[in-house]
Formats: sequence, structure tokens, C-alpha cells
Amino acid sequence: MKLPDAPKLERCPWAGIDDPLYARYHDEEWGVPHADDRRLFEKLVLEGFQAGLSWITILRKRDAFRRAFHDFDAARIARYTGRDVARLMADEGIVRNRLKIESTIDNAKAFLVLTKRQSLASFLWEQAGGKAQANTFAKFGDVPASTDVSKRLSKALKKEGFRFVGPTTVYAFMQSTGMVNDHLVECPRHAACAELQRAFVPPAD
Repeated sequence: MKLPDAPKLERCPWAGIDDPLYARYHDEEWGVPHADDRRLFEKLVLEGFQAGLSWITILRKRDAFRRAFHDFDAARIARYTGRDVARLMADEGIVRNRLKIESTIDNAKAFLVLTKRQSLASFLWEQAGGKAQANTFAKFGDVPASTDVSKRLSKALKKEGFRFVGPTTVYAFMQSTGMVNDHLVECPRHAACAELQRAFVPPAD
């Protein structure tokens, strides 16, 4: 007698099934913890640009953002002038929002000040309590938009001079960088990211 097929695990519904770029981001990047300061800075900036838009819009423009912002080299961005702002406002490949562009320059300056005393990674993980959180949500509607931790981290970042880092933006950042695992429990990436979280040792300066 033929046994019934095992249920097919499906990725989180926000990743969809029709866009290979979105699916690859979900399968390979979202929820994976790391301690690379430049990439953390990049993701924090891009999450700020995403405010009011969909993440797939930012994802499709990410290569253009990297070119426009010199691969998110904070030391270089911190030296941007009005001419650079004008250049970025004319760049059709990115989101042309003056406030967000100017906040990126301010964030680069804040990043440089912060990293004189500790890495961005250690600061973020320290504020988050020093360990990753693996959630067990069954439905996308159960996933919160912000948490007490994201509110605390948002407040800490603002105190350091960062902009466009509200609690909702910060929580999206935490999800994407593996500080929390919000893959749904039936998603095949939930177990994989939970294992990566267990193996990850947060940096300490």
C-alpha cells in the first residue's frame, strides 16, 4: 500500500513563490545571524529606506544602493557633501528621498563615533540581551511589528545619533539579521536558522 506523501513545507508567505530574488533572500539571508559591521550598517540603512515601502522594492534596488553609497563605506559616506546629496537625488536606481539620504550621512557619522569604542555588532547584541531569540509563530498574523527589545534598541540607537530607527524598523532589522528568528515554525528555514542562532556567539568588545 502506498503511503501518503509527506506534507510539503512551505516558506513564509511574505516571501511569495513568484519572485526568485525574494525567495533567495528568504532562503539564504533572512534570519541568519552575523557580526559584520559594514553589512549590519547597510541593513540598518536599507531598513530605514524601506519605511513606507515594501522590502522587495528595496531588495530589487540593493545593488544600485551599494553602488550609489560606495558599498556602505561609513567613513566615505560621512564625508558626503551637498553635491553627493544632489547626485543621489538624481539617481533613479535608488529611493530618492532627501530625508532618508541625509539621515544615511548622519548615521554614517554616528556609526564612526560608536565604533571608536565598540563594534556596531557588539553594541546591537548587547542591547538585545546578548543572545538571539527563536520564536515559534504558526501564522504570519501572529508576528509582532515591534517588541520591548526593539523599542529599547531603537531608543539606544537614537541616543547614539542614528535616525530612521523607530521600533518597527529596528524589529524588521532584528528579524533580517537573525537577532530574532521569525520564520514560521512550518517554514523549512525556521529550524535551520534556529541552529545557526545556537551556534552563533555574539561579539563582545
